[in-house]
Amino acid sequence: MSAPSLALLDLVVARKRAVADGVCELSLRRPDGGPLPAWSPGAHLDLHLAPGLARSYSLCGDLAVRGEWRVAVLRETAGTGGSVYVHDRLAAGDKITATAPRNHFPFEPPSAPPARCLFLAGGIGITPLLPMIAAAQAFEADWRLLYGGRTRASMAYADRLAAYGERVTLRPEDEYGLLDLAGFLGDAPPGTLVYACGPEALLTAIEEQCRAAGLPDDALHVERFRPAPAADGTDTPFEVELADSGRTVRVPPGRSILEALEDAGVQVLSSCRAGTCGTCETEVLSGTPDHRDHLLTEAERASGDTMLVCVSRSHGPRLKLAL
Repeated sequence: MSAPSLALLDLVVARKRAVADGVCELSLRRPDGGPLPAWSPGAHLDLHLAPGLARSYSLCGDLAVRGEWRVAVLRETAGTGGSVYVHDRLAAGDKITATAPRNHFPFEPPSAPPARCLFLAGGIGITPLLPMIAAAQAFEADWRLLYGGRTRASMAYADRLAAYGERVTLRPEDEYGLLDLAGFLGDAPPGTLVYACGPEALLTAIEEQCRAAGLPDDALHVERFRPAPAADGTDTPFEVELADSGRTVRVPPGRSILEALEDAGVQVLSSCRAGTCGTCETEVLSGTPDHRDHLLTEAERASGDTMLVCVSRSHGPRLKLAL
């Protein structure tokens, strides 16, 4: 398919509050106070903060509250500008636009009893897990959460999680060191599902520990914030042919397809620019994509039918895209 055309919803910032050191929460409503589209645990939306500045954030509020969406944003001064804009410029009463929620990190409670779920969060990675935990609790699943952060004060929603008692283990790094993944995952019984979100180093360690614990590949579900690196650490140039116009655009090393197209005056709908949200997914008409996203399934990658042009490249000298 071609890059999707996503309708934007008009919203207003109903409330902005701090939920941890360096983390603020936005409560978003429709200007007329009407209901918002339904969503499911693990969903995210794209906030269009300013012209050319759109970023993806996980929904972390209450599914049952149809008139409000909540997202939490970690201030990243070395980031790409979205979080600084939210922290420094957005205020209650400001108008904003957003896409409807989409979910590439869905929570699916185990189908066979006893239902067992393990949740692991690092820092702001707690946000997509909060509604999953609420769903697991409602499902009466046997679940636990291991939540790590730099300091206790930096860990968003610790007060909200306290209501779950001993099911939740908070481990600030300055008090406990690195998370004990082996202890948390090592005795997971067959049928356990694992949901994890956080920094790349943590997710890589979780993947390794799940393999060491003998968990099947489909037991682990992760959401990443950054694209995958090149397998050999290098990039080679290639060309992209645009089917609609017949134009050819050269993609040099160090530039993404999306950036090269923008440099050539070709606009493609995008958001995260990290291969995690799916906004820029584009149909591949010929050529072999070098997939570097964290969104497509292995089957989707093997088919080569689509690619995320914000991070993925080409295994050959030329790609033809439905753009």
